[in-house]
Amino acid sequence: MKILIFILGLTVTFFLAFLVSSNRKEIKYKPILILLVIQLILSYFLLNTSIGFILVKGIADAFGVLLKYSESGINFVFGGLANKGEAPFFLSALLPIIFIAVLIGILQHFRILPFIIKGIGFLLSKVNGLGKLESYNAVAAAIVGQGEVFITVKDQLSQLSRKRLYTLCASSMSTVSMSIVGSYMKMVEPKYVVTALVLNLFSGFIIVHIVNPYTVSKEEDILELQEYKKQTFFEMLGEYIILGFTVAVTVAAMLIGFVALIAAINGLFNSIFGITFQSILGYIFSPLAFIMGIPASEIVQAGNIMATKLVTNEFVAMLDLKNVAGDLSPRTVGILSIFLVSFANFSSIGIIAGATKSIDPKQANVVSQFGLKLLYGATLVSLLSGTIVGVML
Repeated sequence: MKILIFILGLTVTFFLAFLVSSNRKEIKYKPILILLVIQLILSYFLLNTSIGFILVKGIADAFGVLLKYSESGINFVFGGLANKGEAPFFLSALLPIIFIAVLIGILQHFRILPFIIKGIGFLLSKVNGLGKLESYNAVAAAIVGQGEVFITVKDQLSQLSRKRLYTLCASSMSTVSMSIVGSYMKMVEPKYVVTALVLNLFSGFIIVHIVNPYTVSKEEDILELQEYKKQTFFEMLGEYIILGFTVAVTVAAMLIGFVALIAAINGLFNSIFGITFQSILGYIFSPLAFIMGIPASEIVQAGNIMATKLVTNEFVAMLDLKNVAGDLSPRTVGILSIFLVSFANFSSIGIIAGATKSIDPKQANVVSQFGLKLLYGATLVSLLSGTIVGVML
């Protein structure tokens, strides 16, 4: 039965992508097949083998150590705010972003991170059927963040065609920033966070091949990165500390606003129609939950959480999942966890458009024009990754 649902999930996902394809005749099926096989192998390795378990546990433990180190600074400043021995969500899950951001800054400063990103990007370009710039951008977005990644390619941004620009933006929305991975691990199982990071990278390439097919010539396939500005070590530390704090506060503000707004809308719908707004969305998204392999008895509740992620953000949806995880089967929790680990939501359109506007206002207008298509494609990326994991659990 799992195999049949898996085939159904792939068929529906690819069909939904095919519907909005900009050039169906130019779709390259060979790299799509190669990438799909790689995904199946990697997901099986990470979720169903002892070596994969050791690898995932090692990564999760490493983040656990980093989070413990971050607690020393948080406790020093906010120790008195702990409530009954349990720190509030802002302190335990969001403020560690500052320390992770500092580590990213250090790796950037000593040119270690750019070397790793370029190396992985180069290897990916050999199998994904896309250009070096697209491959680099996908890896970089998963590490430095969806807004910051455009700074490193700002010299090429104005020269990019509409299709190549779409691919760069789609990669930024389909992945997540390494600086907040630790925060995710506070809400969902680390093994699913790690698996989603890997799968979304390849799912993003597959969906782009269908939604936005094109060919990059050898003359165009040049990767010219912006030189990092020269700073002293302590200047860099100060900048990344502020950047990490800004991200943490921004996420906190969005959570306050979105959670309150959803509560208000739910209350309004419940008083007028006798059903919450999220419940209505749950019914709308339930077919998508089913094709990922979620049991029929849980698809409405799962659809509710999936829709919440789309209209708010992944943090709100993860909190909802954490609250009801005990009522759901482990299979449903696993598939939903994979689906939630991405930036595919309405607010990301504004973030990406804002990031490009600060560099090239003309290209930012182009990004705004295909904003909804970006969100549509990124949601299909999450759907594809969830479907892949559904056949493995």
